[in-house]
Amino acid sequence: MPNPWYLSLTPASKVFLISADTFPIEDLFHMAQTPKTTYLLASNEPALLADMEQVLASSGVQVHIVLSPEAALEAMIGPITPAAAWLDTRLPDLDLGRFLAAARAELGNRCPIVLFSDTISDEIKNRLDEGVLNDVLPTTLAPCQLTLRLDMLLRAQRREHELDHLRDAITRSDRNDRLTGIYSRDTILAALFRETDRVQRMNTSLCAILFDIDDFGHWNSRLGNAPCDQLLVHVAERVGRLLRSYDLFGRVGKDEFLAGLPGCTAVNAVLLAERIRNEVFGLPFSVADTSVRLTACFGIAPSNGRSPIVVLREAEEALRLARACGPETIQCAAGLPQPQPAPVAFLSASDNFSW
Repeated sequence: MPNPWYLSLTPASKVFLISADTFPIEDLFHMAQTPKTTYLLASNEPALLADMEQVLASSGVQVHIVLSPEAALEAMIGPITPAAAWLDTRLPDLDLGRFLAAARAELGNRCPIVLFSDTISDEIKNRLDEGVLNDVLPTTLAPCQLTLRLDMLLRAQRREHELDHLRDAITRSDRNDRLTGIYSRDTILAALFRETDRVQRMNTSLCAILFDIDDFGHWNSRLGNAPCDQLLVHVAERVGRLLRSYDLFGRVGKDEFLAGLPGCTAVNAVLLAERIRNEVFGLPFSVADTSVRLTACFGIAPSNGRSPIVVLREAEEALRLARACGPETIQCAAGLPQPQPAPVAFLSASDNFSW
């Protein structure tokens, strides 16, 4: 029975394309829509290219062939990074040290580099020890051995990618509040320090809004922990929809939230606090088959280029004064215009107050 796979090399693009002449046309269309893994091969040796043909026929991939070190580096740092780069040391004008330094500077470890070489110099040993090179293969390696080494390389690469994803997940977990997904207290304070540096350099404005939910303990004892956790998630989601993409927003206490507003004056911050009071807390929340009306108090403090610790302390004092005035109060730090408390809306019998 003839082998259904065939291999063709298009001279213009110098790309191996693998297809199957026995597949239905709809399957071939689906294959064409699926991006193929691409390897970069930098070599001009016919024997090595012939061996690669057998390897590719069993791998279902395509290889981009280049004939010079300059073209290899250009292909590696192009818009689509190859899954692996195979570099033949017999290429004319190849300065291996300079090539590897340039590739790693642009790509880091995103593209494994495999060297074809019949000799192992001290430079190659050093690059292997440093992790700059991933493997060195003799140019006379049989196709079956080449396939095995390629599989080993790609398995190691997949494991490294999985570890990178796990590291990113752990980093996000440490950076964000696990319940609401917004910034944690430490993260938003660190971000405020960075924004304060920008304020000092560029003489721009920055304001902080600190707010907490009135009498949240009442709902915690009445509804339980799980529904109240869902309430906090809903609050974070509603507030997030009112913020700009570059605003900072985090949960700094059980029911306490902090927003950092780059480029906002105190007047802008007051207007935003009023929007949050009306659009976030003006509508009831539905949890555990219960319609819950929450309210919040707000403390606002401008940065003026000062330490975020000082600004947060002022916002906390403004929030304390707001609580003393009653639910739904917005209080600014000293020297700023003081908005009046919002009137309490009448609710239906099914709605519940939190005070």
